[in-house]
Amino acid sequence: MTKRDYYEILGVNRNASESELKKSYRQLALKYHPDKNQNDPAAEEKFKEAAEAYEVLKDPEKRQIYDQFGHDGLKRTGFAGPQGFDDIASAFGDIFGDFFGGGRRATTGPDLRLDLSVTFTEAAFGTKKDMEVSKHASCKTCRGSGAKTGYPPKPCSTCRGTGQVIRSQGFFSVSSPCPACHGAGQVIAHPCEECHGEGRVLEKKTVSINIPAGVDDGSRLRLRGEGETGPGGLPPGDLYVFIHMEAHDFFHREGYDIHCRLPLSFSQAALGAEIEIPMLDEGKTKVISVAPGIQSGETKRVSGAGIPNLRGHGRGDQIVNFIVETPKHLNKQQKELFKELAELDGKPVKETLKGFFEKLIH
Repeated sequence: MTKRDYYEILGVNRNASESELKKSYRQLALKYHPDKNQNDPAAEEKFKEAAEAYEVLKDPEKRQIYDQFGHDGLKRTGFAGPQGFDDIASAFGDIFGDFFGGGRRATTGPDLRLDLSVTFTEAAFGTKKDMEVSKHASCKTCRGSGAKTGYPPKPCSTCRGTGQVIRSQGFFSVSSPCPACHGAGQVIAHPCEECHGEGRVLEKKTVSINIPAGVDDGSRLRLRGEGETGPGGLPPGDLYVFIHMEAHDFFHREGYDIHCRLPLSFSQAALGAEIEIPMLDEGKTKVISVAPGIQSGETKRVSGAGIPNLRGHGRGDQIVNFIVETPKHLNKQQKELFKELAELDGKPVKETLKGFFEKLIH
């Protein structure tokens, strides 16, 4: 039987990078893994093909030989491909660890996710939130065993208490959760009436979440042991809190700096001014000096008035962006004053385009 081209198997071109090879193989390994396709013999062959193709193409030396001489060139080097599931797991450990747990049993219960909205200032200065979380916790009636009092669980006869069964598939030896006890390693003949043999019950718990100063939108907090209790009395996993920061009416954040827009009238921009602006610290303001002749788009930096550093190293700055506003509604007196100013500047408001271009030329 003629072997298929390795690049064709992985669905990549011959110039594919290492990351592209790995990404493609991960997808194929997940799709055709024998544990997920127990009644599909063709999946095992595709899984084996993908593993062999990736082992060659991820190795620069083997890939060079294959590119030059094909499958025959690899045979002359003694390459025979992976010899079993453990061999594959060893060669591609991180891939199997990501998708299949590397054949290891879980040591904790599932993790949980909580999305939490905070205000702009809460994210800046930190806060504490008490949130109610629904999760599975150990059953108090059976203390997590899942068995009725006086009827302890018995070791599973199928897996002999290991929770795993080993199946041989071609050159693979695949370890998977025992179908009789679902990986628990024990069988409950008389289940607890409270949890119905699961060993855990759904409950609501109030969790206190300390949000440190300086967190940004999308930040993630980890609360160890606040996830769900696992089946069979496994200790709880973790709770991951994802922070969503609400927008502010006046400030917007860039890293640890905050920006704000300060509108100026023509008079303030031309003559300069002393203007009181709000600060991020609640209730605080600061008077800043606006230099005469300031232009729209210029900025002024107020050091140390921004977001506290998440690691406690000072604060960012507050950056004031000046916007010179053109008045839209003038009374008669204001119009006359602006006309007079235009004449003094030598730029009359009724200047023709011809005169304007003549000035540009000369």
